[in-house]
Amino acid sequence: MSRVLVARLDSMGDVLVSGPAIRAVANGSRPDGSRPNDVVLLCGPEGTGAAEMLPGVTEVHTWQCPWIVNPAPPVTEESTRGLVDFVRSSRIEEAVILTSFHQSPLPLAMLLRLAGVKRITGASTDYAGSLLDVRLRPGEDFPEDQPEAVRALGIAHAGGFVLPQGDDGKLRVNTAADDEFANKLADEGPYIVVHPGAAAPAREWPALHHAATVELLEAYGHRVVVTGGPSEASLTATVAGPSAQNLGGKTNLRTLAAVLERAAVVITANTGPAHLAAAVGAPVVCLFAPVVPAIRWAPYGVPLELLGDQEAACKNTRARNCPVPGHPCLSSVTPEQVLEAVERLLGGVASLATRRKVWKP
Repeated sequence: MSRVLVARLDSMGDVLVSGPAIRAVANGSRPDGSRPNDVVLLCGPEGTGAAEMLPGVTEVHTWQCPWIVNPAPPVTEESTRGLVDFVRSSRIEEAVILTSFHQSPLPLAMLLRLAGVKRITGASTDYAGSLLDVRLRPGEDFPEDQPEAVRALGIAHAGGFVLPQGDDGKLRVNTAADDEFANKLADEGPYIVVHPGAAAPAREWPALHHAATVELLEAYGHRVVVTGGPSEASLTATVAGPSAQNLGGKTNLRTLAAVLERAAVVITANTGPAHLAAAVGAPVVCLFAPVVPAIRWAPYGVPLELLGDQEAACKNTRARNCPVPGHPCLSSVTPEQVLEAVERLLGGVASLATRRKVWKP
């Protein structure tokens, strides 16, 4: 019986877009017909909740990676030995390391070698020596300007894992059809979700723009639900105003997924819940700051309206705080434009319907 470790060490969104690759490892087959039995997903603390919802994952192991987590934990013998001991004791024979273009799989590959992993697959610009058995060269073996979900699936495929027959390669999570909170919300009538928060300030649309959008949506007869985490209670209260339903801090990740799944449209920035909305099949209006490329990081596989100046001065800077005074890439988007985008999605005529090819080997 084979156990394969799949690593995705960063945030919730990163873990979610790795879902199709994980299903390929867990449920797909190799060209020789053999099938792995178990997938151990190695992730960071920000990705654990999402990892536990992914189909095909047998076990989740959380590790604070010192070259990924911010602020970075110290590199200690105890922390590295803990990972090595876990991998060794878990009878893991093979690993697939999933990374974005700016990340290297090599430090983790070194630790996995020390743990006795025999076969490792990853994508690396740098010479990998004996650290990778299967090495993809970004820009040579595959293009970088492709959806992140497709990139991850390409890495898995290089390792010999393909999606099973009938799997469309889109994002997916296990949701609770009987979620009492979400079902009650849906029973009260159709609603639009506004999720105003983002992990990085450079990706946030101004709070007052969100609040004005909520007022506008309600004026046009839409019921609005505002979502956010416990640390965003003040933000969600401002955005919800006196009449929208404020769920800030009132849902865990599984319930949030169920709430998004039942929404008519989700309005969000480029942040984890955008990918969670895509994973439950909700149409998305995404206020997307071009600090990272939309072709890689826009919500994947669902009807989509992408708003924001994608050629702004902050393009591809990966900035966490906007480097341009006034945050023009997003502040230039008006509530009226968001309303129009919502109406297009509700009418089934998105200006950027995700007709991107879903990659299949």
